[in-house]
Amino acid sequence: MSPVELTPDTLSSRVDELMDRARADLAELVAFPSIHIDHDRVPASRSSAEWVAAAFTDLGFDAEVIITSDGSPAVVGHRAGPEGSPTVALYSHHDVQPAGDENLWDSPPFELVERGGRWYGRGSADCKGNIVAHLTALRAVGDELACNVRLIIEGSEEAGGEGLDELVRTRPELFDADLILIGDTGNIAVGIPTLTTSLRGVVNVKVTVSALANGVHSGGAGGPAPDAMAALIAGLASLRNDRGDTTIEGLRADQKWEGFAFTAEQFQETVGALPGTEVLGSGSPADMAWSRPAVTVIGVDAPSTAECAAAIMPSAAAMLNLRVPPGTDPREAYELLVAHLRKHIPWGCHVEFEPDAFGGPFSADPSGPAYQQLIDAMSTAYAGLPVQFSGQGGSIPLCTVLAETVPRAEIALLGVEEPLCAIHAPNESVDPGELRRTALTEAILLSSLRSLSR
Repeated sequence: MSPVELTPDTLSSRVDELMDRARADLAELVAFPSIHIDHDRVPASRSSAEWVAAAFTDLGFDAEVIITSDGSPAVVGHRAGPEGSPTVALYSHHDVQPAGDENLWDSPPFELVERGGRWYGRGSADCKGNIVAHLTALRAVGDELACNVRLIIEGSEEAGGEGLDELVRTRPELFDADLILIGDTGNIAVGIPTLTTSLRGVVNVKVTVSALANGVHSGGAGGPAPDAMAALIAGLASLRNDRGDTTIEGLRADQKWEGFAFTAEQFQETVGALPGTEVLGSGSPADMAWSRPAVTVIGVDAPSTAECAAAIMPSAAAMLNLRVPPGTDPREAYELLVAHLRKHIPWGCHVEFEPDAFGGPFSADPSGPAYQQLIDAMSTAYAGLPVQFSGQGGSIPLCTVLAETVPRAEIALLGVEEPLCAIHAPNESVDPGELRRTALTEAILLSSLRSLSR
């Protein structure tokens, strides 16, 4: 069969026939507890990478496992297409988040289990489901690729991805492509074709407030004694106004999102908001989640309610997570955050800051020729539904590194991770229909990609 005869209907039938194998692939991958930050799981991470490399080698790739600078095993490879054809790079990551408290799971986290039409297991969506979508697409296309294909499977994305970032900078030839498909996002809802065009950057910083040399009894000193915990709380409260807008002085917070827009009710359902709670901010949910800065307190060092004493704490600390939209430099945002808290933490308390992580924001240009063909392929895979553009509040710093290192590449984000997947949480799952449609989108594109002259 020639590439011209490889129609979307033919590919759809092939993907359907491959779904049992896709489930078997995902079951094998989920069984590897490939948690990069867990030193006891190093053998599992290596085995996971070797499984991925072998699976793509069977499809004609010259795939290899590279141990990167942070010790994580990445898989890279290449498969040649017709001479002179464009090159598409397929990205995903095989490392996963820790399972957490396994008592909160309804089935073992590293065992793929079907319930209610979904497949459950850690990494089933984020991001091993996307690896399986790549494999299924390539199997459906078979020997009829219209383009060259590069492979990029990361091993420490959930821990910051420093190893792959360094590999991109030191060996850029492994990542050179016309189109890079980042398989690590998903649709705004099941069955709604979506491409992510905006990612917020990230700043993590620990702030420590100190006021006393030692803890003192709240009965004897409560009132006049400087209270580090209360001072910290006052500073944190100053980071948002009554409506929930982030109010870091000097940081712009009035941007508007131009793509798909949630209603307040849709957003509340998506995040599982409890009855009676409000949607925060002076903008729409999309404005707030994708286009504006947002600061979140993600950890506090304080005695638990079960272990606390009647004492004024001499020091207190919090870990802050600041998300910043495209157009905002994360390090400049960090300096503004520091200045704001120094001003708003009261009573002359001592304040120290420890930056923990920085990640740049990313904005895609959907007007390029490869992007347009991807949009057509995705709409076809979703029975003609129009493709929506969404943002993502999370960060994928690799996108910024790739944009700097391979400036000619168009970078597009897609995947199986719709809101019901509960990625990073107990009972993570994937909708097999989303995996199927993602694979079909890629199969149509890889079998039909034309010249990318602008």
